[in-house]
Amino acid sequence: MDFEIAPASPVPIYRQIVEQVRRLVAGGQLKPGEELPSVRAVAQQHAINPMTVSKAYSMLELEGILTRRRGVGMAVAEVQSEAAALDKAALLRPALQAAAQTAHQLGISTAEALQLFEAYLDRKTPHE
Repeated sequence: MDFEIAPASPVPIYRQIVEQVRRLVAGGQLKPGEELPSVRAVAQQHAINPMTVSKAYSMLELEGILTRRRGVGMAVAEVQSEAAALDKAALLRPALQAAAQTAHQLGISTAEALQLFEAYLDRKTPHE
């Protein structure tokens, strides 16, 4: 598992990690019991402060999405709490609202915006 961290983003790094884990769990790419990379490994890979990663993992643990395993690290919780029951549409809605606003400001028609969105959905890898 590899996080996509954008240091130049206005979104704090810990929020980027939290949001990615939420989406991966909601989308089924992270299954209950699956281990996440250690705080140290994520911090070293992305050259970020380990406290940033720890903060993200702790927030996810409080939400009931992750569980701490002594001596092993963090894993996806076997049973998700009510608060952690993630609605996929709710996770996608903010990005769609931002994209719609940007398209409107640029004067892009609905049909053209939908065509662009479909083209991105059809891509096999997220970095193309």
